[in-house]
Amino acid sequence: MIQIRHLSKSFGHLRVLDDVSLDIHRGTVTAILGPNASGKSTLLKCILGLVNPDSGKIAIDDEPVAGRWHYRSKVGYMPQIARLPEHLTVAELFAMLRDLRGEERDNDIELFARYELGAMGGKHLGTLSGGTRQKILSAVAFLFSPKLLILDEPTVGLDPLATTVFKDKVRKERDLGRTILLSSHLVNEVEEMADEIIYLQDGRPFFAGSMAEIKQRTSEARLDRALVRIVETSREAHHESRS
Repeated sequence: MIQIRHLSKSFGHLRVLDDVSLDIHRGTVTAILGPNASGKSTLLKCILGLVNPDSGKIAIDDEPVAGRWHYRSKVGYMPQIARLPEHLTVAELFAMLRDLRGEERDNDIELFARYELGAMGGKHLGTLSGGTRQKILSAVAFLFSPKLLILDEPTVGLDPLATTVFKDKVRKERDLGRTILLSSHLVNEVEEMADEIIYLQDGRPFFAGSMAEIKQRTSEARLDRALVRIVETSREAHHESRS
C-alpha cells in the first residue's frame, strides 16, 4: 500500500533519514522500532505530508503524495504528543471533526464507547489528564474508518486496561483489511500486535520483514533478542567492511 523509495531528510547537519526504501503491505500491522532519534517519527510525518523530505518518493496505492493532500482523507493519525484545543469540550471536539469531514456516514465510535468518553462530553480538554487525552486521540484516529492508520507511540500514557482495549482494536481493524503502521519503543507490545517489523537505526533500516522471518533468521524465539542479534550482526559486518 505504501511505497517509499530513497527517502532522505536532514535537519541542519543532522541526517535523520538516510536513503530509506520500504514497502508497507496492505492489510498488515507494521511496526517501526528503533532507539531515540532513529527517524521513526520523521518517517511517519513524511508519509503524512507534515515533513517534506529532501529527496526520495512516497506513494500510497501507487499515487505519489508529494504536493498533494486529498490522500489524507484515507488516513487516520494518532500523534505521539496529545496537543488538543484546550478551550473545547470533548463533545465539541468530536462535533467539530465530524463537521470538518462533512461526510454523511456512520462513524466508528467503538473506542469512544469503550473508553467511556461520552461521560466526559462536557469537560474541557485542557482539564484532562495525559492518559485521557491519549484515549481521545486514539478514538479520533479510528473515527472515520480510514483505510490506513498511522499511530505514533500510541500506548504511551495509557493504563494497562486502556492499552488492552487499544490492542484489541488494532487487531480487529487489521482483520477487516485495514493497513496499520505504528511506531513504538515497547517490544513486547509490538510482538503481540505486529505482522511486519521495521527496525530503524541512524535513519536506516537494519531489518524489514515479517515477525516469523526475523525470528527464523536469528534463531531467537523472542523479538527483543532477535532485534539485538540483528543489530549486532549488522555492526559486525559494517566493521569488517571498513577494516
